[in-house]
Amino acid sequence: MASSTTKDHSHIEIDDINEESQQMTEKDIVEKDMAPLPGSSIHRSSSRPQLDVSGAAIQGNFEEKDPAILLPNQTDDISHLALDIGGSLIKLIYFSRHADRQVDDGRKRKVKERLGVTNGSRRSYPILGGRLHFVKFETSKINECLDFIHSKQLHCGGMDPRCWPSDAPPSENAVIKATGGGAYKFADLFKERLGVSIEKEDEMNCLVSGANFLLKAIRHEAFTHMEGHKEFVQIDQNDLFPYLLVNIGSGVSMIKVDGDGQFQRVSGTNVGGGTYWGLGRLLTKCKSFDELLELSQRGDNSTIDMLVGDIYGGMDYSKIGLSASTIASSFGKTISENKDLKDYKPEDISLSLLRMISYNIGQIAYLNALRFGLKRIFFGGFFIRGHAYTMDTISFAVQFWSKGDAQAMFLRHEGFLGALGAFMSYEKHGLDDLMVHHLVERFPMGAPYIGGNIHGPPLGDLNEKISWMEKFVRKGTEITAPVPMAPPATTGLGGFEVPSSKGVLRSDASKLNVGVLHLVPSLEVFPLLADPKTYEPNTIDLSDHGELEYWFTVLSEHLSDLVDKAVASEGGTDDAKRRGDAFARAFSAHLARLMEEPAAYGKLGLANLLELREECLREFHFFDAYRTIKQRENEASLAVLPDLLMELDSLTEDMRLLTLIEGVLAANIFDWGSRACVDLYHKGTIIEIYRMSRKKMQRPWRVDDFDAFKERMLGFGDKKPQPHKRALLFVDNSGADIVLGMLPLARELLRRGTEVVLVANSLPALNDVTAMELPDIVAEAAKHCDILRGAAEAGGLLVDAMSNIQDGYKENTPSVPLMVVENGCGSPCIDLRQVSSELAAAAKDADLVILEGMGRSLHTNYNAKFKCDALKLAMVKNQRLAAKLVKGNIYDCVCRYEPAS
Repeated sequence: MASSTTKDHSHIEIDDINEESQQMTEKDIVEKDMAPLPGSSIHRSSSRPQLDVSGAAIQGNFEEKDPAILLPNQTDDISHLALDIGGSLIKLIYFSRHADRQVDDGRKRKVKERLGVTNGSRRSYPILGGRLHFVKFETSKINECLDFIHSKQLHCGGMDPRCWPSDAPPSENAVIKATGGGAYKFADLFKERLGVSIEKEDEMNCLVSGANFLLKAIRHEAFTHMEGHKEFVQIDQNDLFPYLLVNIGSGVSMIKVDGDGQFQRVSGTNVGGGTYWGLGRLLTKCKSFDELLELSQRGDNSTIDMLVGDIYGGMDYSKIGLSASTIASSFGKTISENKDLKDYKPEDISLSLLRMISYNIGQIAYLNALRFGLKRIFFGGFFIRGHAYTMDTISFAVQFWSKGDAQAMFLRHEGFLGALGAFMSYEKHGLDDLMVHHLVERFPMGAPYIGGNIHGPPLGDLNEKISWMEKFVRKGTEITAPVPMAPPATTGLGGFEVPSSKGVLRSDASKLNVGVLHLVPSLEVFPLLADPKTYEPNTIDLSDHGELEYWFTVLSEHLSDLVDKAVASEGGTDDAKRRGDAFARAFSAHLARLMEEPAAYGKLGLANLLELREECLREFHFFDAYRTIKQRENEASLAVLPDLLMELDSLTEDMRLLTLIEGVLAANIFDWGSRACVDLYHKGTIIEIYRMSRKKMQRPWRVDDFDAFKERMLGFGDKKPQPHKRALLFVDNSGADIVLGMLPLARELLRRGTEVVLVANSLPALNDVTAMELPDIVAEAAKHCDILRGAAEAGGLLVDAMSNIQDGYKENTPSVPLMVVENGCGSPCIDLRQVSSELAAAAKDADLVILEGMGRSLHTNYNAKFKCDALKLAMVKNQRLAAKLVKGNIYDCVCRYEPAS
């Protein structure tokens, strides 16, 4: 999540961490600090204040091209700086601090106690955090790097650099971590200019440590790249080793990695990034590495390279499998031509040089993988830069020489492996036991843009963010980004200037963005998934360009209505209108970026798009755009609930169950995320629409497994089945959906002796009900129903005794509880690989899962298999989805029952 909110996922876990701190003794904490970290060969200094990276979250911000990392638990004073000083480039990671506030939620604690949720053995710290920022410089311009460090007082340690005076002295005996050859070469310069000593970390240790962390902790870190097509690869943590790590810096190192702290440099080559940059600079007069790479995008290497076709008269050499376009000799064509250097285009030279070096690196890497029997080859280092042609060339070489048996894989965070490893060499970083489901990646508002080479603090102030968006200049399909300029020797942000370089959507459209990677230790894998390894939440495949374009159009058309609702929820003030306009610009830019490169933010599914929209709203402080609408619809629905309950109680058992399922499907029509449903709201009141929907409920439905579900619930003939022990009801919308649909169904399950857990969003999304709102809704409903009242009291939802019981079930009130838990997300969809710890705890005794609504049972999880009985209920409110998924029409209904697998 890019903005600071009161319900940020990374903030939720802070409550859990501090609860544990009250139970830990000082002796426990000291012993845990002193315990060695297994499986790591990195030396960790203990002679000085240390960095706590527990709860780390990589944080990208819009004025910096490279990402930053959020550190919610940092408390010590530190020299908050680590560098990887290579022959060509300096990679710098620095720490800046921020504070978060604890939110006390008594009801949440009670639910956790009932479900037996524990916080494990994680160490606790006071709530103070920060971010890790990633910056690069050319090594030849090391004085610019030193000026940058001094201007922010990064070498002084401990405080937020913005709080230091420009002439503040460094801490006594200040030491900063560094790796790479420059850590030795420039040690005296750092001491002379900054008054700090360099503590040198082993380069290979750092590379391997950084790579292992990324491959274990980030779900879509690795990807393949062939002919411009990216495909993300999910790495099984238990099957990661061994692999070959090819780090392409100035030179190339090839490292066989057998485990944490277990590796061996097996080969390398002196022909690497430094070769490309050095020769390129001599031959093209380019002034920077990035300029040379950009130049290659416009090149034609056939004017310089001798191709197979040049030798064989334009023909393939098919006998040995060489196409006419295969390079026979790099720069070979220049031998036979009577031309000087000035006669060749710089872009052609750059491309030819790039291909020559990339092909050779790819070939040598494969031969080493073959030598050691390794199937996985990961390429990293700042030579790659996410450059499409570089990755294609390396991939082609590996595929060609392996005859398709091996694949080249690349890392989204390539380039910072060494610097990240050096940073992790500080003690108490807390990253060793990180699991992939603890990490949630977000993309802030500036992700689609080039932010320029500006190295400054994030624009944390909302007004600064709005001003930023207002200053974007739209020209046709291009969006030009103003760059925030930081005056020399200061840390503040000054005015805006339109960059002279390409300040549009990514100059290299294929380059991947790195977002904000939040660590949420409270997230867990849903334990009832039949096979978490093969589980894929998204039903809609957005790799199909037509599908992608359709859903982008849907979201774009819905945008103006969403902005209207968001502004109205904030009272329609001028401030709200400014924020609404800024949100619309930012989200439109996200869509434009993803239309340009669908893989820019990682593996893309419809659920990701919908969540991106909600995160973008929160970034501009629209925390609940449909708040007023939800309140109005809840009140209207609660007013007619007593009559509905009386009607249900008058029916036979068979008819009551059918009427309940019909009621859930009918009430699911209320979805403000559907254009068709929004149009319905103009034709009647909520109750009129609900009654109309109920009248149209005619079986068979498009997907109709009701009879099988009824048999499991009621039995067949004289055979009466045991009731389910616990049911998890994943609820959808506010208003009629929850009040007239899911609550009556929950009541029926409670009547039969089944514990019920209502599972709702942690954060608002459209008109979806949240876990925070549900207890009040249940309390109002319980005024009209003794079954709900007794169950709510048993589940801890009702604190004070209530009177005015209106039905006659008090003496027969079941003792089974009705509980509410949050699901851990703030989206209309749900990824069951990342759910809240309390939901995971509730699932351990559950034998029935009911997923309701399009987002949770159709857009995601329609094909999900569970260890327990599962019922998926939804009304299809999108014609394309209806046709594609169930081969039906809009307003068709889905009742899909699947017994335990």
